[in-house]
Amino acid sequence: MDFATSFLKGLAFGFLLAATVGPLWILCFRRTLAHGRLFGFVSGMGVATADALYGFVAAFGLTVVSNFLIAQKFWLGIVGGAFLCWLGVKTLLSRLGDQPAQAPASNLAVAYTSTFALTLTNPATILAFVAIFAGLGLAASGSYAEASLVVLGVTLGSAAWWVMLALGAGWLRKRSAPRLLRAINVVAGVSILSFGVVQLVALAV
Repeated sequence: MDFATSFLKGLAFGFLLAATVGPLWILCFRRTLAHGRLFGFVSGMGVATADALYGFVAAFGLTVVSNFLIAQKFWLGIVGGAFLCWLGVKTLLSRLGDQPAQAPASNLAVAYTSTFALTLTNPATILAFVAIFAGLGLAASGSYAEASLVVLGVTLGSAAWWVMLALGAGWLRKRSAPRLLRAINVVAGVSILSFGVVQLVALAV
């Protein structure tokens, strides 16, 4: 497999992984509506960074790290599920526009670290990377250069999606009536809370 193909496959995988609707997709969308494009973009970059880290672990075959994360998936899942439940309730109780769009640096740091941590609390993601890499032959040659291009592609693909989401949600934010924004806020809160409850229930059974 040539380097260009490896990069493009990593790019496609990173984009599709990020574009899959889930709690972080909804969270970043809602944050953009509430605080503006920059806030949503920074939140998305937290996800992209975690994707890059998991992609690195999978591409370079760091089995010690991956085995540790998978072994701790129960406790990580509890932390992630509880955090999603808290975010869902907080979203339901808040109103879009309660905080200024020009979020201070400290809030941007929290936005980034929270989505980064939430992504890391789902070690099953690394299994998706390993499966896709093996199935498509990505980084199978053992070349560090090729593996690096795969990880770079995953990172840029994921980041590209979050840029698109932030721009789209920012456009919607400027043109939507307050009643519609409130409805979106309720749907987002219920969805995030539901994802958290489902994750906790799945761990309990």
